[in-house]
Amino acid sequence: MSSTEHIAGTHVHRDDVGSRMGMWLFLFTELILFGGMFLLYSVYRFQYADEFHLAAKELNTIMGAFNTAVLLTSSLTMVLAIIAIQRDQKALSILLQVITIFLALFFLVNKYFEWTAKFHHGIYPGSEQLLSKSSGEILFFGLYYVMTGLHGIHVIVGMFLIAVMTRMTRKDIITKDSYVRLENAGLYWHLVDIIWIFLFPLFYLIT
Repeated sequence: MSSTEHIAGTHVHRDDVGSRMGMWLFLFTELILFGGMFLLYSVYRFQYADEFHLAAKELNTIMGAFNTAVLLTSSLTMVLAIIAIQRDQKALSILLQVITIFLALFFLVNKYFEWTAKFHHGIYPGSEQLLSKSSGEILFFGLYYVMTGLHGIHVIVGMFLIAVMTRMTRKDIITKDSYVRLENAGLYWHLVDIIWIFLFPLFYLIT
């Protein structure tokens, strides 16, 4: 639905439907990107099932599960932030957005320690330790670093995006009558969470 906002005596046209459609189209391209990676993973996993299973034992399942819980909680706080602004609860919405950002940061910190542990054990792209392993294990960790690394970049982008939304909420640009931008940020963040929900079992729960 298109509408007109009154800002400082001027008329600003706002196309909420177009904004939502644009975000959905962008998210579709993201799904194509990760969908292609998931397809590549599936092909290699079929070819090197035993090696992938062996390599997965090197990952910390508990930390992976904890990170999953953190991201799921962040999705909840993002939803609640949108609901709060719809109810004209500005302060609560800002608080929930900030909590979402901190949960995302917590996820990245956990991922940093997880990667650091792998590097400490010599398991990283191009290392002698990794190159001494089977082809399947090398492929597993190559996909692991590329896919979780790309996901991490998306988390950082999401944090920045939500931070911008928080600033806009503070300045009353995002209000109970104009919150589509916050909804779009929420959609992006839910995509980030959904991608991790697929990454976690693919890499950490191989049986």
